[in-house]
Amino acid sequence: MTTTHLTDKKFSDFSLNESLLKGLNEAGFEFCTPIQAETLPHALAGKDVAGQAQTGTGKTMAFLLAAYQRLLSQEPDEERKKNQPRVLILAPTRELAIQIEKDASLIGGYTGLKLGLVYGGTGYDTQRKMLENGVDILVGTPGRLIDYFKQGLYKLDKLDVLILDEADRMFDMGFIKDIRFLLHRMTAPADRLSMLFSATLSHRVEELAYEHMNDPIEVKIESETVTADKITQIVYHPGNEEKLPLLVGLLKRHEPTRTLIFVNMKWVAEKIYNSLRANGFKCGIISGDVPQPKRERLLQEFKDDKIGILVATDVAARGLHIPAVSHVFNYDLPQDAEDYVHRIGRTARAGASGDAISFACEDTAYYLMDIEEYIGKPIPPGKIEPEMLATLKPSRGSSSKNTDRRDRGRKPRDTRPPKRSAEKTDRRPRPEKAGEKSAPPTGPRDKQNDADESKREQRAETVQIETPLSPSAKDVPTIRRGRDGPPAIG
Repeated sequence: MTTTHLTDKKFSDFSLNESLLKGLNEAGFEFCTPIQAETLPHALAGKDVAGQAQTGTGKTMAFLLAAYQRLLSQEPDEERKKNQPRVLILAPTRELAIQIEKDASLIGGYTGLKLGLVYGGTGYDTQRKMLENGVDILVGTPGRLIDYFKQGLYKLDKLDVLILDEADRMFDMGFIKDIRFLLHRMTAPADRLSMLFSATLSHRVEELAYEHMNDPIEVKIESETVTADKITQIVYHPGNEEKLPLLVGLLKRHEPTRTLIFVNMKWVAEKIYNSLRANGFKCGIISGDVPQPKRERLLQEFKDDKIGILVATDVAARGLHIPAVSHVFNYDLPQDAEDYVHRIGRTARAGASGDAISFACEDTAYYLMDIEEYIGKPIPPGKIEPEMLATLKPSRGSSSKNTDRRDRGRKPRDTRPPKRSAEKTDRRPRPEKAGEKSAPPTGPRDKQNDADESKREQRAETVQIETPLSPSAKDVPTIRRGRDGPPAIG
């Protein structure tokens, strides 16, 4: 890993608590990134900050150090109770909240401050008990935090530090009402340190900052490009039926160490996952349908190199720091250009290099123009050679041919109702042979069967009888319908 992304500013140059410096040294952090070097002087001086920088440039470490230093440098309110946290960190996704808590544990192990993590999908009673026991720093997602808040498990009226991470994503995911609910129940902006960080500071995010922060200082780390400089980008234009063979062919050609494959819909993720496993790849899948404990286990296995490929929807596109991701595939181009930046930002983190390979297929090619306009440059196109298309082994429950989005409405073959036999059952009563007696009825069910059989016999004997009054075909008048008028009879 290179260190050209770092500045000459050292963490030891700031007046940080000794316990924080010890944690930083053990974690291997010595020099600041640009966003850290620009943010920390303001935040450590007690000024609110709204920070913007590319993903993977160290925003999390910047606000964690400022929060820790604030708590270590001033005594808590004498009237504070154990269910009143001093720091609240809000994150839009579960994975991001988990990552923030891990980073906080990494550098704050010697501070003696208690960390708490709250998020949906798992551990409801465990998290509830943790809040009842009290924490100093609370990290969580909005939904579960509001759930516990309304139950009175914790209060925010003694809050010293508020942090909003990935604030623009809060808007995109519809969390802004939940955020405002919590903001209105905190200490006043003038009585706390507030920090807001995001990869993009849109107008609506800045409006939120000025409404609920105390004259925040904007810190923007500008770059010549929106995406990281060390990401090699390329886009292929396959047909829908070529996408899976091309994906497998490129995986075999590049032999990546850790690979993320992003899709737009869950059913596509499942199709890719099944096909990759059938063709000999160790992979996992993360989507909204995967239970939270399994998602955490898969992420850990991915980090531990037990699986080399992770197929994911945009649930994994933001905030996750997975080291040494060598390749990111956009199997589907995202509809939102910003999501493209966040997806490929999973590689080339902390000064490393990486490859971003995108497929502009028949369904998503028209998103490419907006993406290139947003990043400020065209993405180099790649030529698809015949040898790049791998011959696929059929996955379980699928045919050898590739399927596309039209297969979603089809039912599996084994769930279709069986066809009726061509041989009809003769339901007419058989004549009894000499000496043969019919079995007597044994219960109400037999009586019902006899009644049904009798009705069928009656229907079978029904015939159509012509009478002199029945009109013949030649006597039926011909009905003609005019083009512009009513029907004419004649």
